[in-house]
Amino acid sequence: MACVDRASTPPVTILIVDELQIFRDGLRLLLASDTRLQVVADAAGEPAATALVRDLRPDILLLGSLPSAAEPADMLRRLAAAGLPVRTILLVKSINAPEIVAALRFGACGVVPKDAHAATLFESIDAVTAGVYWIGERVNSDLPAMIRRLEHARNDAVRFGLTRREVDVVRGVVTGESNHQIAVRLGISDNTVKRHLVNVFNKVGASNRVELALFAVHHRLMDE
Repeated sequence: MACVDRASTPPVTILIVDELQIFRDGLRLLLASDTRLQVVADAAGEPAATALVRDLRPDILLLGSLPSAAEPADMLRRLAAAGLPVRTILLVKSINAPEIVAALRFGACGVVPKDAHAATLFESIDAVTAGVYWIGERVNSDLPAMIRRLEHARNDAVRFGLTRREVDVVRGVVTGESNHQIAVRLGISDNTVKRHLVNVFNKVGASNRVELALFAVHHRLMDE
């Protein structure tokens, strides 16, 4: 078996975009610890980021917070419209934020919480570079199918057969509560929360809490 010459493998080129300079500097230092990766530039937001994608053609765009509450999905839509596709990983404060669904629909390939371990970020870069999706802590090969389901379903809890209590449990998942925190808020046991979640997963076709949160946000189940 021939040995792989890692020195001859081109590095994965990365563009960092975030409104905070200190965050961008920190990411540069972190990513420099892996010789397979090369940060080619960083920017605070558009239009500088768009120009860098056009000129440098990075393999990966690490897209964090944008100035003036700009939405990542808007930037991704404009990149796509300009014929500048790039594999994008969103770096987010909350993985359940409503704008994530739109960003995934407009081409984002990964979502990583900003408080994740460094190993998670490196693994997500490897996964997205290889052409698969990464959500939260793991690869998510079913994401394209999930997004298609989101596009075609109606926007109400009744459509999915959810009870009022199940919606209350879903609300806790969307806001980042643990099972125990949900149980305390609703005055029920942890095991009851688990049973409700299993029922909800089966009804909406989600396989984990991240998918459930994205599903709920897109369908505005919390508006019921």
